[in-house]
Amino acid sequence: MTAIFITGTGTDVGKTFVTVGLIHHLRAAGRMVDAIKPVVSGFDADDPASSDPGVLLEALGRPATDIDRICRWRFAAPLAPAMAAKKEGHPVEFHALVDFSRRAVVGHRDMMFIEGVGGIMVPLDETHTVIDWMTALRLPLLLVAGSYVGTISHTLTALQVLARRNMDVAAVVVSESAESAAPLEETVATIARFADSIEVIGIPRLPRDASPHPAFARIVALL
Repeated sequence: MTAIFITGTGTDVGKTFVTVGLIHHLRAAGRMVDAIKPVVSGFDADDPASSDPGVLLEALGRPATDIDRICRWRFAAPLAPAMAAKKEGHPVEFHALVDFSRRAVVGHRDMMFIEGVGGIMVPLDETHTVIDWMTALRLPLLLVAGSYVGTISHTLTALQVLARRNMDVAAVVVSESAESAAPLEETVATIARFADSIEVIGIPRLPRDASPHPAFARIVALL
């Protein structure tokens, strides 16, 4: 069994897109794959299928009604979980979050993905951020970044912070941002020069119904 934590340099950089692509690739290869996204903000209870956990369930071939199984903390406000929880009166209990994640890993036999929320330093409660969650689990990481102008600094800063926690970054995945002035290939090459031998893989923007990009096979080979 292999478990991977998929995190990001920030919000809306493509974590769910990358997770879904990996799910499709592995399922097409006959692998048993599962995924959870324990925390989500900006959740519309009237349209759960369009949410990030709903999209993961669709990729897994499961109904949106299974959302409780993969996503325990859901917030309507499109804010950091700590801020949304304070607004909505439904806090993220850090130790329960870690336990929920560990039980999902132990209960699966092949490949398990845990998708984080926002970037690596997003506050979960008054004293914990996403990096504390990842540190508690000690799983290999995929760091997802965009290709927007500014992403090089954001990505290299994230790698420095993760290195200080002795986290194992399996790869950096640069998911092409919409209408970015920065070319994807040059962004990937520049990050790779400073990434201390960590593999950096670029994935272009793809339509939702496109076949998995060959880059996903490269990512799986590193896991």
